[in-house]
Parts: sequence; structure tokens; C-alpha cells
Amino acid sequence: MRVRTVTVLLCLALSQSAAEAATKQVRLAYVEWADAVAATTILKQVLEEKGYTVKAVPLAAAAMWQAVATGDADASVAAWLPVTQAAYYEKLKDRLDLLGPNVTGAKIGWVVPAFSPLTSIEDLKTRAAEVDGKVIGIDPGAGVMKSSEAAIKAYGLPVKLVDGSDATMTSALKNAIRQKKDIVVTGWTPHWMFARYELKYLTDPKKTFGEDESVNTIVRKGLKEDLPEVYAILEKFKLGIKDEEAMMAQNEERGVKPDQTAAKWIAENRATVDSWLK
Repeated sequence: MRVRTVTVLLCLALSQSAAEAATKQVRLAYVEWADAVAATTILKQVLEEKGYTVKAVPLAAAAMWQAVATGDADASVAAWLPVTQAAYYEKLKDRLDLLGPNVTGAKIGWVVPAFSPLTSIEDLKTRAAEVDGKVIGIDPGAGVMKSSEAAIKAYGLPVKLVDGSDATMTSALKNAIRQKKDIVVTGWTPHWMFARYELKYLTDPKKTFGEDESVNTIVRKGLKEDLPEVYAILEKFKLGIKDEEAMMAQNEERGVKPDQTAAKWIAENRATVDSWLK
């Protein structure tokens, strides 16, 4: 009888431990853009500091939103609004919670080297040949690419939008600047390229790229009840553009990993981190 009682108590204890372990697991979804990598890595380490087991999963933008809406992910701090990812938000807003901006003053548009004679998107109507008739883009599903397609139509431009990735876009930009050649790329702030190169946005008189953007935190329905401490941290999680761009630039250095720069930033900004944890 005692053996049976001990066995039952042991099973209950193990079940309780398993349940507690499950409630300490957090899944973060993000897009593999430099800013999202930096922010997500910081958040991951902060949550781990509080005893959570955190899994960060890189996804395409549409899949990121879908993962949070279905509950396959608990949260994401990489939601660009009100323009860049507006289509995803409109489709899924009733199936997730929007906690608001974690980065403000963000921006998307077309970017050129500071030495470029181009100043406006409209200039490309007559000077497209100076950039080989191309706008160098990133992955085709990105919001900045959809806005770029809209800009080409709105301005009637004789240019081709070239699909690629963040890496191929920045590589093309680097090579053009090295050769003192003009180039137009899809860009956004925050991004490490603004910390490394002298760049400027082309003005957008038709506002096809919208006004200032913000990077927002989205969470699955029920997170507040299931993981109230995590929800509270996510509500307070905020970063500055300059901080993010500096971290992103460091992450591009050879041999440097995002978890190293995140740990360094946390150590140097302890008061900010502690304010998230209160």
C-alpha cells in the first residue's frame, strides 16, 4: 500500500514538473531581417534570464503572422505597421493581439548612396539607365517589395524590381558604393547599412511607401492568461533605432554572432532591461 502511495505521489510530482516545464516554454517567430534578428535575440536572452526555455523560429513574413494567429508561436516582435505588413494584419487581426510598437520612427522606401544625383523616385522616369533600369530588392513576399511594385506603377517607371534577399541586396549596395556606381535598393530603417554607409532615401511625393512606420509586438490569443509574466515583459519591450542599427552593424562583422551582441547590449543597458522585468 505504501509503495502504491509513493508511486502515485511520484507520478503526480512528475506530472506537475512536466506541466510547470511546459508553461516555461516560449516560442518566438521572426523574419530573418537584420533588425528582427537583433530584437528577437535580445528578447530571447531576457526571457531565458527569467527561467524560460525560448525557441526562436525564422519564418517568411506571411508564415510569421500565421504562426502567431494559430498559436504555433507565442509572439513576434517583427510586425511592421501600418503599411508594410498591413495585409497580414487585416486578415488576421481578430485571431491575435497587437501590443503596439517596440520600435518607432521606422521607415521603408528606396535608398541610394549619398553621392547619388537622384533625389526623388520621380527622377527615375528619365534617369533609369543610370541604375541599369533596376531596383534591387529582397524576398518577393516582403511588404517593401509590394510597395515597390505599387511605386513602379504609380510613377510609371521604366525599371525592373529584382527579387533577392537582404543579403543579396546589401551585397549589391556594397559593391556599387565601392565602385562609386549609382544603385537603387529597397531599404528600411532600422537597418545596419545606415550605420555603415552614407545613404539617403529617395523622396516619395505620391506616398506609395506611406509615412513613418513602427515595428510592433504581436502575441497569440490567450497568452496573457497562460504566461502573464511573458505578456507583461512583451508589453514593455522597447528598443531605439540607433541601438538596433549599431547592433546590426556589429552582427555583420566577421566572426560576430547575434547572441554575443545581444548579451553585450543587455549588460550595457541593464536599467532598460530591468524596467521591462518590473
